[in-house]
Amino acid sequence: MEHYEICDETLALIPIGEHQVHVYELNGSFVLDTTTTQIMEDSCRYFGSSLDGRKKGTEALIGVTYKAPIIVEETNSIIFFPMSSTRYKDTTWINLNHIVSYYRDMLGCVIQFENDQSILLDSSYGVVDNQILRATRLESALRGRKIHKKPFNLEK
Repeated sequence: MEHYEICDETLALIPIGEHQVHVYELNGSFVLDTTTTQIMEDSCRYFGSSLDGRKKGTEALIGVTYKAPIIVEETNSIIFFPMSSTRYKDTTWINLNHIVSYYRDMLGCVIQFENDQSILLDSSYGVVDNQILRATRLESALRGRKIHKKPFNLEK
């Protein structure tokens, strides 16, 4: 299995086959011999948590547990959302930060990124719209926490 950490330039992780992932970045794309779940887990651990910990964080911030978007890295607000249940071995993950638009297509829904790259998802417009809405809610909650900082108090 190949090792990869999500960074600010990662656009999407799309599973192909059983143990391969098509990684889309701002400056191109490539295929890795791993799973999207492994990439998400490795990336969350790299930034000091776990995929499960990030899911619990999302639940605490916006109350979403099913197909929950996650904050991969807080400082740059790197937020990814899944296109199906994360209980499945592999799911497509999309980075909210680089989406310019999305629209219906006869075969599903197309997401257009800021670098003019686009991907066709085998999902309805409604599903994509709902996932983007959830991720945007998470981003707003994170931004609110950053703006309205409350000092950490060890004394209770």
